[in-house]
Amino acid sequence: MNKELMEALDLLEKEKEISKETLFEAIENSLITACKNHFGKADNVKVEIDRDTCDFLCYAEKEVVEEVEDDVIQISLEDAQEISKRAQLGDLLHVEIKSKEFGRIATQNAKNVILQKIREEERSVIYNQYYEKEKDVVTGIVQRYIGRNISINLGKADAILNESEQVKGENFRPTERIKVYILEVKNTPKGPRILVSRTHPELVKRLFESEVTEIKDGTVEIMSIAREAGSRTKLAVRSNNPNVDAVGACVGINGARVNSIVDELCGEKIDIVNWDDNPGNLIQNALSPAKIVAVFADPDEKTAKVVVPDYQLSLAIGKEGQNARLAARLTGYKIDIKSETQAKDAPGFRYEDYVYDDEEYDEETYEEEGFEEAEYDAADSEESAYGEAEYGAEDIDAGEYGEDSYGVVDSDESGYEETGDGDAQEEE
Repeated sequence: MNKELMEALDLLEKEKEISKETLFEAIENSLITACKNHFGKADNVKVEIDRDTCDFLCYAEKEVVEEVEDDVIQISLEDAQEISKRAQLGDLLHVEIKSKEFGRIATQNAKNVILQKIREEERSVIYNQYYEKEKDVVTGIVQRYIGRNISINLGKADAILNESEQVKGENFRPTERIKVYILEVKNTPKGPRILVSRTHPELVKRLFESEVTEIKDGTVEIMSIAREAGSRTKLAVRSNNPNVDAVGACVGINGARVNSIVDELCGEKIDIVNWDDNPGNLIQNALSPAKIVAVFADPDEKTAKVVVPDYQLSLAIGKEGQNARLAARLTGYKIDIKSETQAKDAPGFRYEDYVYDDEEYDEETYEEEGFEEAEYDAADSEESAYGEAEYGAEDIDAGEYGEDSYGVVDSDESGYEETGDGDAQEEE
């Protein structure tokens, strides 16, 4: 048994994750290449390797002839009978080739063939390994900055975090561990090229899946997600078990679960709301923490008109329109937000349909009565103290409401503190 070769193959299989069969094929091809370099051609050369003992045999098939014209493919009867006494003219005889007789160049070429095959297989193994992790989150170590891009070591391969996929304000130091979302894995001649992201909404989704057991086992579903990387994320969740609170499961005890995700995202705020199949209720939840008087949603046109109390208008819109913009992306509806005063001046508005008490606000009352019975048609209204108040899922003019706009307040269920200007709200 060739113990040294066996140990070498076992070690390669363990470290590089390359199968032994592939290595055996590489050795066979290398010996054939060496024969071709040594003899000039190797069409009649065969190599056999015992997979159990690693013993190998290299031989050439030669025809027995009276007069040899090509000693590579032919052998004289006299020489053939020295190998086998039964040899006769016209027979094909297996003549063993001693690999130790190969020259230095032939041996070097054989070595290069084996090394090249090992490198190719290693690249293929790494590509397959990370291709399976595409659209998933992995942990990497920051290596260095390449211009404005960042090289991140994922273990067996390096990934590139492009400037466009970085969150503004995030600065990483070399050797720092971060989580990234694998966008794409490309197979190139130099090895796999892996592109990762820190801004993709799916990053937040995958982090919740890894942190929240109920999401992993399917009890709680993430129905929709809207994100402005580095600032705020809105998440709509639904429970498939009536005994499980979807928002509470994501938040965790004292906010333990969501806080660990917030820390990973360097302080990015996360709003978690309940998903509802009723568009009106969903839009009301999405605009949280603002109180809503009424919502009129058109499922066909994917538009919605929302009426809020006068003092809640800035809160519903959010700083630079962020709350309304994220709500529009979360629900998929184009949302038109108006205060009660603006809505009363709009054609077709009947104030008597609204039952609104500034001190005794009851969400369920407006959910059951106001949303379905109230008639509201503000399509022709062009006047608004804040200008155009329509927010699509993509278009929004940042800073439209000036620097005095209110900040957005996280929902009470997520356990976060108010981030807006509370005093300014009370004065209004």
